[in-house]
Amino acid sequence: MKLQGFEKTYKEILSAYLRDQSEEVLYRGQEFSRKLLAEKISPDEIISVHKSMLQDLSPEIADDILHSLDFLLEVMIGYGIAYRGHQSLIDRQQELQTEIDIAARVQQTILETKIPNLPEVEIGVVSVPAKKMSGDYFHFLQDEHSFGVAIADVIGKGIPAAMCMSMIKYAMDSVSDTSKDPVYILSNLNRVVEQNIDASMFITMFYGMYDLNNHLFTYSSAGHEPPLYYDSNAGEFVEIEARGIVLGVDPKAKYVQYEKQIQKNDMVVLYSDGVTECRTEEGFIEIDLITQMIQESIEEHPQQIAETVFKKLEKLQHFSLRDDFTLIILKRSV
Repeated sequence: MKLQGFEKTYKEILSAYLRDQSEEVLYRGQEFSRKLLAEKISPDEIISVHKSMLQDLSPEIADDILHSLDFLLEVMIGYGIAYRGHQSLIDRQQELQTEIDIAARVQQTILETKIPNLPEVEIGVVSVPAKKMSGDYFHFLQDEHSFGVAIADVIGKGIPAAMCMSMIKYAMDSVSDTSKDPVYILSNLNRVVEQNIDASMFITMFYGMYDLNNHLFTYSSAGHEPPLYYDSNAGEFVEIEARGIVLGVDPKAKYVQYEKQIQKNDMVVLYSDGVTECRTEEGFIEIDLITQMIQESIEEHPQQIAETVFKKLEKLQHFSLRDDFTLIILKRSV
């Protein structure tokens, strides 16, 4: 028995407590319990020694008390087995959490992209994962005369979704410039996704190319949320037409390319379904609420607008995101 080396000390403390029940002795007992814990001595061992010491110190002790200690000993044996199993699960959970934290930091580094700083177009981005790792992805490409913007969302959550996003990132890295049409990019990504991810997982994606010389926005969609367009002259939002099958369903899928002329002070709003599927106590919010929030800050820089919308939606959900949140706002400034 591990406790044998501590029996003398335990007996001294117990004897002192039986004499006067002082606070000082109780404190000694608490301090002693920390030593027993450090030595991984189980509760049933302590009870067994306690019973033996009690019989030595008080031979006249009633049989009922001794029997109750026998009963407590059996209870603690079962408790100890369950406790060790529980502690093992906690240790494993902590180990997994550490691994997930590391993976999340790695993913954040992998998916990092540089947001263009341009005189012609102001850009605002907010992307926040609902959990440690994100199933949302956004990416910018830039050259002298144009920039490309991609936003994607895995239909799923957690680590599998995050791994899919990392694959999309590496596929996008093969696109070295913005000269490739959006249809070309989505078609190539579709083949990569179809060949490399589980059949139960799909990815929605939107890719647009913004020509800085003529302010023409060329884009294509793979089942992603249709963008919103803000017409500054009319002071209203309209939904941009964008249709296409999600990535990974059909290796021969054909995507449609669209064009939109962007006027001064007009905006293109891209988002993941974590924005439109925010859920309150009354149910899912309507897209009209999103556009109203944007209009309330319409004179601000797109970054400020995006952050304000996120804070308002986060508050509506009691600061608990149910899905990954990504919002990108492009505003022609000249």
